[in-house]
Amino acid sequence: MALGTRLLLFVLQLSQVLSEYGMVRVLSETEHGSTKDYCIQFNPYWAYLPHDLSKASLLQLQDLTSSDLCTPSDVPLQGFSNRIAMVMRGNCTFYEKVRLAQINGAKGLLIVSRQSLVPPGGNGSQYEEIDIPVALLSYEDMLDISKTFGKSIKVAMYAPNEPFLDYNMVVIFVMAVGTVAIGGYWAGSKDVKKRYMKHKHDGADKQDDETVDVTPIMICIFVVMCCSMLVLLYYFYHQLVYVIIGIFCLASSIGLYSCLSPFVGRIPFCECRIPDLPCSHKRPQVRMLILGIFCVSVSCVWAVFRNEDKWAWVLQDTLGIAFCLYMLKTIRLPTFKACTLLLMVLFVYDIFFVFITPFLTRSGESIMVEVAAGPSDFSTHEKLPMVLKVPRLNSSPLALCDRPFSLLGFGDVLIPGMLVAYCHRFDIQVQTSRIYFVACTIAYGIGLLITFVALALMQTGQPALLYLVPCTLITSISVACWRKEVAMFWNGSGFATSSHDAALCVASPPSTKSKLPISAAPDICAQPSNKSTPTTPHHEEEAVTDPPAGFTESTNEIESRENFLPKDRTSQS
Repeated sequence: MALGTRLLLFVLQLSQVLSEYGMVRVLSETEHGSTKDYCIQFNPYWAYLPHDLSKASLLQLQDLTSSDLCTPSDVPLQGFSNRIAMVMRGNCTFYEKVRLAQINGAKGLLIVSRQSLVPPGGNGSQYEEIDIPVALLSYEDMLDISKTFGKSIKVAMYAPNEPFLDYNMVVIFVMAVGTVAIGGYWAGSKDVKKRYMKHKHDGADKQDDETVDVTPIMICIFVVMCCSMLVLLYYFYHQLVYVIIGIFCLASSIGLYSCLSPFVGRIPFCECRIPDLPCSHKRPQVRMLILGIFCVSVSCVWAVFRNEDKWAWVLQDTLGIAFCLYMLKTIRLPTFKACTLLLMVLFVYDIFFVFITPFLTRSGESIMVEVAAGPSDFSTHEKLPMVLKVPRLNSSPLALCDRPFSLLGFGDVLIPGMLVAYCHRFDIQVQTSRIYFVACTIAYGIGLLITFVALALMQTGQPALLYLVPCTLITSISVACWRKEVAMFWNGSGFATSSHDAALCVASPPSTKSKLPISAAPDICAQPSNKSTPTTPHHEEEAVTDPPAGFTESTNEIESRENFLPKDRTSQS
């Protein structure tokens, strides 16, 4: 019974929160008859606003912003005569303003506020006495109304219902899951291909060495830096936001170049190299130089027009996806143990800064949500670019007033994406049909759907890792348990642990008399041993191109080694 009562109170409270935002439709009385909607915030206890615009009363607006309507002397001589009055906020209570307006014939009251919008409050007896709607309008919107429509205008106040989920969630879902799937597949395939094929090319490009293995110490340092940066942004947002914008422009340019260079490299155009430069030891191809200039130009265009809401979000999402793909390809988690440590630490980090920090801040706002959405009092309206953002596709008060964009942070893509990349590498190593990769990617999609449902039910910012981490970790370890590969999956024991072992594994083909299956051989090769048991090659650590001391290769040995490499693995890479 108590649980049912609490659930009912929660539903009632939720419905009240959903009805606090409304719209005022402004219509010009001139020949053109242009219209525009503005955000208002109202208290349904004064009077309910109709949900349908056709049922809202279209009345003339009487501009009294020169006064605050606190005393009878502020009322015009002719009264309000079936109009909606617009007055300034301050110097008296909301009740005193709306009572004077109702007594003098007003059919509604718009209170212009220079501060943040809040629902106009009162007490029970005051609510019973007043039967006209009262709402708050921002000072900036009042100036825009005066500039756009002049003095002769009509207005209608209404509160359309909020959709349960906006269609832009579908766009964010496709972008996030697609980035994780493509990035994880690309990172795993590139890593495996490098480990299997690098020993054939003595002059391999140094670009292949850009992969960074994450260690537990690096994870701890990374989390401390994240916490420090988030707190600094909360207190010094106005200054540090430009630093983050500059870092994003640079990093996204590199990411876009990294994503496009494999495709541009296949175009038979401008293959010649530029002449030697005194400040450079390399001679890049002309087509790559053109690509680099293009990527920098795209970032610069976004930086100049970043506050253009109509189309700048497309550039931001494109650069953001390229940045995420580049990071997934560059940063590598070598074991599932490292994956678990990173995801669990950031799981706690996300929960703390979303749900715990409201109890520690003076405003009661979540530090994470405040930093991600940007302070409401920031005059230039700069926002952090480290998010995927899509404008709301439904016309609703929430889109107009509070959150015109739906956001998903890069961390909610990158962190689970690293686990997906590890699963793909492990799939190829144990010669499965990518079961770990597919299962983890599907789990990520399910976790993201749960996040969207929680966002719609609670109508407040959600820590996505709260749902993504359990879904991906539990699914991955469950697949390992089902396949009885927990030890290999946890420790990454199927990968070579040293360059000497990797070279020895590559150089020693398995005996035809060996009874060990190929899938079981990597686990033996990973163990440092001086036994003569032949094993299969591994690719977690790079195989050295030069053989160990005292080891010489004959032509037959090279041919045997190449024949020993599984053809299906190299083709998958």
